[in-house]
Amino acid sequence: MGKPTGFMEFQRVSEGYAPVEQRLKDYREFVAHLGDAEAKQQGARCMDCGIPFCNNGCPVNNIIPDWNDLVYRGNWKQALDVLQSTNNFPEVTGRICPAPCEAACTLNINNEAVGIKSIEHAIIDKGGENGWVVPQPAKKKSGKKVAVVGSGPAGLATAQQLARAGHTVTVFEKNSRIGGLMRYGIPDFKLDKRLIDWRMAQLAAEGVEFRTNVFVGKELPGKGIANDAITNINPKDLQNKFDAVILAGGAEQPRDLPIPGRELKGVHYALEFLIPQNKEVAGDAKNQINVNGKHVVVIGGGDTGSDCVGTSNRHGAASVTQIEVMPRAPDQENKSLTWPYWPLKLRTSSSHDEGCVRDWAIATKEFVGENGVLKSIKAVRIEFKDGKMVEVPGSEFELKADFVFLAMGFTNPLAQVLDAFGVEKDARGNAKADTEGTTCYQTNVKKVFAAGDMRRGQSLVVWAIREGRQAARAVDEYLMGSSVLPR
Repeated sequence: MGKPTGFMEFQRVSEGYAPVEQRLKDYREFVAHLGDAEAKQQGARCMDCGIPFCNNGCPVNNIIPDWNDLVYRGNWKQALDVLQSTNNFPEVTGRICPAPCEAACTLNINNEAVGIKSIEHAIIDKGGENGWVVPQPAKKKSGKKVAVVGSGPAGLATAQQLARAGHTVTVFEKNSRIGGLMRYGIPDFKLDKRLIDWRMAQLAAEGVEFRTNVFVGKELPGKGIANDAITNINPKDLQNKFDAVILAGGAEQPRDLPIPGRELKGVHYALEFLIPQNKEVAGDAKNQINVNGKHVVVIGGGDTGSDCVGTSNRHGAASVTQIEVMPRAPDQENKSLTWPYWPLKLRTSSSHDEGCVRDWAIATKEFVGENGVLKSIKAVRIEFKDGKMVEVPGSEFELKADFVFLAMGFTNPLAQVLDAFGVEKDARGNAKADTEGTTCYQTNVKKVFAAGDMRRGQSLVVWAIREGRQAARAVDEYLMGSSVLPR
């Protein structure tokens, strides 16, 4: 614990944002990490609470009170060591994680939680600025070869852990750059992609080999799935060449809205807009979807929808409206009922602050167009009665829309990959594998493992990192009989 009375003396201080009119001019990050004095003060707010619920609130079980205390005392390098002992990519989670650890903070019962995420952000940025984040290559090679399919947070965490255990690791990615949906699904204004390149350089120095533009499977993915592959690899070839294979792709299959007019020009899955924009920012081909001066409707109230809002505003959209089928969440949760669990409450992102009309409890009935081009949507207000969604009589309305982005989440990982390997799936279409026991993370196919969204379905980046780390230990035990990797 930093300062025994700190939680009573200091209030939460949030990170600073660049003004809206400034940040809308480009795609650069606009959140400034805390200064040393501010981070120290936030660290001082961490209480001697006996049971640090924040540790369990965090899927990777970050040792939060320890690095809060170290930051308070000015021991930044040691704080970085503690942080990196549980989290392979704090430069990512310190920026985009929704911070379930803060929801579980004991101080959050009757006050504002410790700014855990902002301290994490400050620690890793300090480490990068001072050159403290260095490669940790294995001292001895095992002679075992491992293939990782997918280069998102689960795949990269698995790869890094196994490389440090001495295995020869090759990562296969169907797109042209490494990073999975961390690179392509998250806009640069939320996560600068230089951070992924920076971490990739560390992994490469640790012995990880990257192969891009390679699709592992027999049948190519369908509409709505980004795929730059110029080479196909048969799963049998991987199984024959490598001692273990980890399937760590994302849950990329978007949820569709099959209503009249779905075929109209202007109706897109969210990632059909976001991925090309990220590629354009990276210097690749120009995004073919341009919403400058257009009326945009985003269907779906989660992070992906918020990213569509922020990107549309940077295009210069005439208007941006985000609608959600669920009712409006309360402005403040009932902490006595929800703490230390993740609460249901209204969340407003920085993209919403940049300009967006938001509405809830709305069902879209039809996409309306002229000459094959979208012009508006027809919708109706809904309410829930006896657990069922029913339309409110007489509430139909029409909303002008030149573009609609479907951001209603993702249903499952690519069936083409799982089917090609012959992996058994659960009821939701994910790879079937347990997370406990002697066969954890193993699929029904010999020496084939699954982790992250490929196993659990759409989830948070921090859950992907956790599963990647745990799967790495499981693979290491499978190959060597035992493992010293942390779980």
